[in-house]
Amino acid sequence: MFEQVFKNIDDILHKDAGCSSELDYVEQTSWLLFLKYLEDLEKDKKTAAELAGKQYTAIIGREFKWETWAAPKDKDGKIDHHKALTGDDLKDFVDHKLVPYLKKFKSDAESPDTIEYKIGEIFSELKNKIQSGYNMREVINLVDGLRFRSHTEKHEMSALYEDKIQNMGNAGRNGGEYYTPRPLIKTIVKVVAPAIGEKVYDGAVGSAGFLCEAFEYLKASKNLTTKDAETLQKHTFYGKEKKGLAYIIGTMNMILHGVEAPNIVHTNTLSENLADIQERDRYDVVLANPPFGGKERAEVQQNFPIKTGETAFLFLQHFIKILKAGGRAGVVIKNTFLSNTDNASVSLRKQLLESCNLHTVLDLPGGTFQGAGVKTVVLFFEKGSATRKVWYYQLNAGRNLGKTNPLNEEDLAEFVKLQKIKAKSDNSWSVNIADINIETYDLSVKNSNKKDEVALRAPKDILAEIKKLDDESAAILKNIRGLV
Repeated sequence: MFEQVFKNIDDILHKDAGCSSELDYVEQTSWLLFLKYLEDLEKDKKTAAELAGKQYTAIIGREFKWETWAAPKDKDGKIDHHKALTGDDLKDFVDHKLVPYLKKFKSDAESPDTIEYKIGEIFSELKNKIQSGYNMREVINLVDGLRFRSHTEKHEMSALYEDKIQNMGNAGRNGGEYYTPRPLIKTIVKVVAPAIGEKVYDGAVGSAGFLCEAFEYLKASKNLTTKDAETLQKHTFYGKEKKGLAYIIGTMNMILHGVEAPNIVHTNTLSENLADIQERDRYDVVLANPPFGGKERAEVQQNFPIKTGETAFLFLQHFIKILKAGGRAGVVIKNTFLSNTDNASVSLRKQLLESCNLHTVLDLPGGTFQGAGVKTVVLFFEKGSATRKVWYYQLNAGRNLGKTNPLNEEDLAEFVKLQKIKAKSDNSWSVNIADINIETYDLSVKNSNKKDEVALRAPKDILAEIKKLDDESAAILKNIRGLV
């Protein structure tokens, strides 16, 4: 049922002049889902308060409640079309009354870790793009049919929302940056193994996939006490996100997974000077897939000891710095980080190896990230002691990965099993850091077990052979001309 509703909403938004892409569909669906979620949340809180014999104070004022402006009901429990706004009246109310009212929650909230603050922050970022009030009415009617009351309903809704994020990533443009394959995230979370009571951080939060999966992992890790549940809600998951749309999607994704007031801040992580990070700012666990290929301005680079325009390299410096001593990380990065010969790459590899134990490198095949033609690796490291040995695993899915053949958890099962004991296999091997070149700190993935593979020649050798062949061809042509 939910899946068909989402499809119908997309069909309506596709017709609207203000919505031109999958990104717009997700954004506009998100704020309406959020308001419907708030309606159901308030009903649950009111019921719980009444059962406890307490008074409940509503979050949203009467005029701005979903049941007042969006879905007033008649005596049969159906939307009362005589009272429900539509057309220009609906659009004017949303743009000029509702959104300004909800924006004010940010300044009025007691603290950033409240649902009130999140409401204000989301609607400070949001712009209603649905131009037709009639289209908006159709979408509202569909959203009103969705429920967020039971665990099953919330679980199904969060799964569908994840699907929408994936579709947005597949839609091209800049959507791909929001979606890391969930089987890969689950595997990274399993290996890093956060525990209840630890603080988990993603400084490039995107759609909050890492935080959502860490939440699911920790919920299933033991029978939660009331204190455990409160710890997971308020004192475990932290994120930062630069882009407005990603911030909204990430916050909404966490809410749908069951984190009521996510600790996600809309800010440019890289604008923070590394020298300003104090012990109180640090985290036990970092899980992230920072954007790669981006270029940061010179003033942003001044915040880092190792100057580079490559966004991912700045993020890696940030993650190393922000980890507590003994803290653990799983970070996705382009595989060229392991072998680039520029000064920044060499310096960053040296810093990583000297300040952290880089115990595992997972080499991922091309096609892991749909629509992104780059090869990536996952770095697993622990801060506080230098690296002595790196265990490599080269993932071989046995097929070409892509949209029709995506990565799945079974593909990664052997890695998870072997990683626990750092076992040697056809796909895995270890490298002693004492044996690497200390001028380049080259950490390239070189599977010495695969003897049957042809080793790639150095560029200078290839050029030398081309020159040799050209010289031979020239000599032959000269002889032919001499014979004519």
